[in-house]
Amino acid sequence: MKRFIILALGLLVTTLAVQAERTLPRKNYVTRIESCEAIIREFQYNPATRIPAEVLRRAETIIITNQFKAGFIFGVKDGYGVVLARRDDGTWSLPGFVNAGEMSFGLQLGANAIETVIVITDKSVQPLLYKNKFNIGVDAKAIAGPRVAEAEKITELLDEAPILIYNKKKGLFAGATLKGGWLAANNRGNRSYYETRYSLPEILMGDWVPEQPEVKYLREFVTQITNQ
Repeated sequence: MKRFIILALGLLVTTLAVQAERTLPRKNYVTRIESCEAIIREFQYNPATRIPAEVLRRAETIIITNQFKAGFIFGVKDGYGVVLARRDDGTWSLPGFVNAGEMSFGLQLGANAIETVIVITDKSVQPLLYKNKFNIGVDAKAIAGPRVAEAEKITELLDEAPILIYNKKKGLFAGATLKGGWLAANNRGNRSYYETRYSLPEILMGDWVPEQPEVKYLREFVTQITNQ
């Protein structure tokens, strides 16, 4: 049995690695843009999940992820996301594509999607996203972000950690230290969608890549909520 579990794990890791590296058709990345836009809009339209304006005004980087948790034998989370960065002139960058995932070894049943918004308030953390893999809570401290209803904690928590994580899980109190999960630039996806040779750093910080029509509404919404 133990050998079977090890072999199954090895096959699973190999499968996920192949999927992460595969270049999908451009229309798939259009769907990812639209999905991530829908996620952050849903967060902000729901009073229970809304990210406070004070937090968003301090945002230097915003990452929206959609992970799929399938826990028949292993609690495997594999998914995708987009990242936007605030430029020196205050405008928000084009969204760049990232892969997102987490492995947990527990006998968990069921499958569900995990939607997350990550707010980074320290510009010096952003280059960590250009690594092969950015480990959340390990490469930089991450905590559960405060909600609108926890206004008294916002100022304190903004100074406690550079990464604030928001999801729809109930019972996670603001300020709880979080570790686990990773992000990695999906440069095959970036090149496929934008039809460019540039990678994530140039897309976030440069002005060489033209805006595609599908990203317009996401950029406008992020601009709106971070300037309230």
